[in-house]
Amino acid sequence: MYENWRGGSAAYTPYAAAEGGERRRQVREQGHEKEHRRGRPRSEAVERAILEAVVALLEDGVPLGALSVERIARTAGVGKATIYRRWHGKEELFLDVLREIEPPEPELPGTSALDDLRVVLEAMRRRGLAQRSSAMLHNVVVEMKSQPKLWAEYHRTVIGPRREMTTGLIRRGVASGELRDDLSVELMHELLIGPMLMRTLHRPGAPLEEDLPDRIISAVLQGLRPPD
Repeated sequence: MYENWRGGSAAYTPYAAAEGGERRRQVREQGHEKEHRRGRPRSEAVERAILEAVVALLEDGVPLGALSVERIARTAGVGKATIYRRWHGKEELFLDVLREIEPPEPELPGTSALDDLRVVLEAMRRRGLAQRSSAMLHNVVVEMKSQPKLWAEYHRTVIGPRREMTTGLIRRGVASGELRDDLSVELMHELLIGPMLMRTLHRPGAPLEEDLPDRIISAVLQGLRPPD
């Protein structure tokens, strides 16, 4: 069921070994500075059962807004208190569910800023393919946008760090001479990321070819002026 979900590539599976759970815990703890509950050791199996219960309910067609902690707990076979010991509320839980069913963040090779930017663009391309191939993931994202508090928290804890990583790569490229230094980092970020965002978010039928990241970077570096 849950483990068999695929987002366009075998490398993009939920619960990518223990790394997914560890990354999820780190993001939650850093974002909310959650206090560890004494005498109640955390159980990865219990957390997984809760997250799988949410996914099962979503796969059954239950709207995100209609999910209650009571129903999630009943489906997971745990008590409500078990959920509240791990998450402050539904919004925090839903964010973890979305992080788990999305493709994981890529590992950057670190060889050059441009190489790392290609990896970032490829991760975006794969996320776009994953969302297209999973009606559940698509519906969850759409529903999440209709909940301002949840959408804002998703931007703060997921989109924000991704953007900071990418702008950091661009600054590194400027410092190393790979990118020009007379344009703002913001503009270069939009020029590089914008085309992929357009195809993955705003043009759901647009092609997402394997060489798209390379073509975007090449076009940005060469500009739109015809060759002399």
